[in-house]
Amino acid sequence: MKGIILAGGNGTRMYPITKGVSKQLLCVYDKPMIYYPLSTLLLAGIKEILIISSPNYLSNYRKLLGNGNQLGVEISYAEQLKPEGLAHAFIIAEDFIGSDDVCMVLGDNIFHGNGLDELLIKAVTNVEKFKKANIFGYYVNDPERYGVLNFDKDNNVKSIEEKPLIPKSNYAVVGLYFYPNSVIKISKKIKPSGRGELEITSINNTYLKNNELKVELMGSGFTWLDTGTPDSILEASNFIQAIEKRQGLKVACIEEIALNKGYITTNDFEMMVKNMFKNEYSKYLSNILNI
Repeated sequence: MKGIILAGGNGTRMYPITKGVSKQLLCVYDKPMIYYPLSTLLLAGIKEILIISSPNYLSNYRKLLGNGNQLGVEISYAEQLKPEGLAHAFIIAEDFIGSDDVCMVLGDNIFHGNGLDELLIKAVTNVEKFKKANIFGYYVNDPERYGVLNFDKDNNVKSIEEKPLIPKSNYAVVGLYFYPNSVIKISKKIKPSGRGELEITSINNTYLKNNELKVELMGSGFTWLDTGTPDSILEASNFIQAIEKRQGLKVACIEEIALNKGYITTNDFEMMVKNMFKNEYSKYLSNILNI
C-alpha cells in the first residue's frame, strides 16, 4: 500500500500566517504539523509516500524531509496547482499509486491513542485482503463542518453527507482514508460539487452504494485533531505538550517510529541524531539509545 499526504490548499483560515508559509509546515508544539500525518502513515507500515502541495511550497517540504532515506522510506512530491477537492488527489497521484492500494491522510489531521497502530494495520488488511474501503468516524460537537455519517437504528451507515446544514448525527468522517486501487477510476467519474470540487464524500458514498465500505468508529481512547485554524493549532499544541510533559514520550516522533518499525538500523538512527542540532528534541532521541 502507498500513502498520500495532502498538504495543499490556500490556508485561508490561517491568513495572514499562510501568506508566506504552507499551513502544514507550521509548528504544532515541538514539531512541524506534517510530522503528525507522516507518523500515521509510518505506523500503518506504509513506506512509499507522496506529498501533494502547491508549487510555491514543495521546495520547503523537500528541504524538511528530503527523499525519506533518513527514515528508511521513499518520499516523493507532486504539485496541486489549485484546490479542486480532496478526491482530486487520487487523479494527481495516479502514476504514483500505479496498481497498488492507497491511504490518504490530510496534512492538518492529528491522530493519537493507545492501539492506533493496530487500528491502522487492520484498515490496511481490510483494503488489501477484502478490497473494502476503510474510513473512520469520530464524535464531534460541530458535525456541520465535516462529512457526517448517517446511521439507521441498527447503527448501519446509510449515507455520508458533506457539511450538512442539519447533521443527522454527531459522527464526522476524519481525514484518513484507506482505499483499494479502484479509487482512481472512481475519482475520475465523480462530478464536481456545488463548490466546484471533487468531494471525498462522493467517493465514500460510491463505495457505500457498492457495499464496499468499512466504517470504524474511533472511541474515547483516541484523539482526532483538525488543526486548520489558529485556535485549533493552539489547542493541539497544548494537548501534545501536556501528553509529552506528563509521559516523557514524544507524540509523532518520526525518527523514533522509523527505528521501532525497523525501517532504519540503530546505527542509522545514531548517525542521524549525532548530525542534529542540540536541543530538547535531539536530546530525547539521544536518550533512546543513550547516545
